[in-house]
Amino acid sequence: MKDLSPRPGDLDQIETASRDEIAALQLDRMKWSLRHAYDNVPFYRQSFDAAGVHPDDLHSLADLAKFPFTVKQDLRDHYPYGLFAVPRERIVRLHASSGTTGQPTVVGYTAKDIDTWATCVARSLRASGTRPGDVVHVAYGYGLFTGGLGAHYGAEKLGCTTVPVSGGMTPRQVQLIEDFGASTIMVTPSYMLSILDEYRAQGRDPRQSPLQVGVFGAEPWTNAMREEIEQAVDMHAVDIYGLSEVMGPGVANECVETKDGLHIWEDHFYPEVIDPVTGEVLPDGELGELVFTSLTKEALPIIRYRTRDLTRLLPGTARSMRRMEKITGRSDDMIILRGVNVFPTQIEEQLLAVPELAPHFQIELTREGRMDQMSVLVEAVAEFAADDHRAASARALSHRIKQRVGVSVRVTVADPGSVARSQGKAVRILDKRPKG
Repeated sequence: MKDLSPRPGDLDQIETASRDEIAALQLDRMKWSLRHAYDNVPFYRQSFDAAGVHPDDLHSLADLAKFPFTVKQDLRDHYPYGLFAVPRERIVRLHASSGTTGQPTVVGYTAKDIDTWATCVARSLRASGTRPGDVVHVAYGYGLFTGGLGAHYGAEKLGCTTVPVSGGMTPRQVQLIEDFGASTIMVTPSYMLSILDEYRAQGRDPRQSPLQVGVFGAEPWTNAMREEIEQAVDMHAVDIYGLSEVMGPGVANECVETKDGLHIWEDHFYPEVIDPVTGEVLPDGELGELVFTSLTKEALPIIRYRTRDLTRLLPGTARSMRRMEKITGRSDDMIILRGVNVFPTQIEEQLLAVPELAPHFQIELTREGRMDQMSVLVEAVAEFAADDHRAASARALSHRIKQRVGVSVRVTVADPGSVARSQGKAVRILDKRPKG
C-alpha cells in the first residue's frame, strides 16, 4: 500500500493545537451553543429549567454534566421542525431517518451548517489519505440519508473529482471505479464486500484496481474486516463516524498513518462517555455510551445527545484531538443470549478467522420453549462448497464462537451468494422471537 501520510502544512492549525487551546475553544463555543439552544428552542428551555440548570451555570467543560440528555425520541416527539433554533426559512437542507422504527427524525442545516459539515468531511478525507484532485467514488446512498450528500460535499470541498454513484447497480460500480480511475471509495463496509464479489465475478483482480483508500462507515465493523479488505484490494481501509442527529458523516475519522481509533473533530463536537444505565460520566479510557454536544450548529443545536454507540475515549496520537475506539456495537443492538452479552461484530470477527467461509452473515434469534436460540447463517467460499467442507467449517465457526464469545449457536453454511446482500447498512439481526 502507498504511504499516504500527510505532508507538512496539510493539517488545519487546530488539529495540532495544544489541549489547553482546544479546551479554551470548546468552552467558548459550548457557552454559545447552550445559550443558543436555551433562547431559541422551547424544548431545551423547558428541559434545562426542569433540571434546574441555566446556560450561565457553565463555567468549565465539566459543568456540562449538570445538563440533561437529549435522546432520539425527543426528535420524534417534536417532528418535524420543533427542535430548530432558527426560522424555517433559514433552513437550506432537510434530512430525515427512514422512520422504519417510528416517527422519522428530521434534521435541518443552515448554509453555515452545510459549510461546517463539508469542512469536517473534507478534513476526514484528508486524514484518510485522500488529496485534492483525487477521484472520489461515493457509493453511500443519496437522498434523505445523510451519507451520500455528506460525503459528496466534503469531497468537493477538499477539491476532489466527485463521482455521485450512490448504492446499487453493483456491476456498474466496478465499471465506473475502473473507467474513472477512482482512488478513494466512500461506502458501507458490507457493500464494499458486495463490490469485491462483483470484481471477482467479472474476472477482475481487485488488487489491480485504482483504489488506494476506502472510507467506511454507517455501521460497526472490525479490525479483522479491515485486514480482509486491505488484503483483497491492496488499499488503506479507514473508519469514518457520524450520525444525522449530530451532523452526519464526518464527526470523527481515523488517520491513515496510525489507524488506531477515530480522532473526533473536537472543535465542533464535544464528546462524553457515560454509563448507559446510570448516566454517570466515565473517565477517558472506560467503555460506555457515547454522548455528543454540538458546538457550532445553528439550525439544530444538540445538547448531550445519547448516541447508543459503545466506545471509549482515548488521548490523541496523530492529532491533538481525542480519539474514540472503533464502535464495538450499540447498546440497543446488543443481544443478551442466556445471560451473555453478544454483539454482531463479535460474530463477524470469528467468521473472518475461518478461511473457508465468505464474510457475509446474518444472525437469527428464535425461542424454543423458554430458551432463546441463536442461529448464524453464513456461506461457503466457492472452492469449499462441497458438503464435507461445509460441515467442517460450520463446526469450526461454532467452536470459535463458543470458545471466544461464550455462547452456543447453530451455524448453517449455505451456497455462495445465499446471504442477503446490502446496498447500504447491513441487516445483521433477524429477531423472530415472539413479542411480549
